[in-house]
Amino acid sequence: MERQKKMEESFLLTHREFVKNLADSIKILQDDLTETTEMERICTDEWCLATESTLDEVAKMVFSISEPRWCSDADSRRIVDLRHQVHDLYAKYKNVRA
Repeated sequence: MERQKKMEESFLLTHREFVKNLADSIKILQDDLTETTEMERICTDEWCLATESTLDEVAKMVFSISEPRWCSDADSRRIVDLRHQVHDLYAKYKNVRA
């Protein structure tokens, strides 16, 4: 039983670190999209393709996260918030590209 608790704690710490790194990546994408809306010439075909590919990868990661049963409510809310942020990033990207 003690071993299982240690495993769950270890997994939870790793899970939180993964979610934190995803949040950091989303923040970088948000900043990049904000910068691009201010400088219209950046949105070249190459930039758009790279950004869309990155958004797709981040979305796959965020939406494939399974919430362990021992996650706290705060951890669950953070994942939901990340999913909303990715959704908003797609909308912002569509506006930049248009």
